[in-house]
Parts: sequence; structure tokens; C-alpha cells
Amino acid sequence: MSRICDLTGKGSMNGFNVSNSNVKTKRRFYPNLQTKKFYIPEEDKWITLKVSTAAIKTISKNGITACINKFVKKGYI
Repeated sequence: MSRICDLTGKGSMNGFNVSNSNVKTKRRFYPNLQTKKFYIPEEDKWITLKVSTAAIKTISKNGITACINKFVKKGYI
């Protein structure tokens, strides 16, 4: 299962763990993804999305249909 936000397209980043002796080992930074159900009143149905917490904040502020339309227009979906 991929760790990518369904709306924004956020994915994992690469980085390093740095020890006290300055030895660097590879690691990954994962986005904070949550599985959440949203209700779309225009279509009268529920959809389940795996979205980042930043996307959840945006959805609660603007509404699910406005966010989906915005992300489709920008090309994220």
C-alpha cells in the first residue's frame, strides 16, 4: 500500500539519521496520512480517502467538493 495522499499527492521524503559521531544513515520521512470517510451531498454518497492531515484541515475549512474541484484543476487528481 503506497504512502501517498489521495488529494495532495504528498509522498515520502529521503533523509539521514545523524549520529553523535556524524555518521549518516539513510531514512525516510513519511507524511501523516489518515484514512477518512467524507460525505458528498451533491452525489449523496460517502467516499473513503487516504489523506494527509493538512488536506483534512483544508477540507474542513473549504468543504470536500470545493477541495476536490481545486485539486482536479491543479492536476493532483
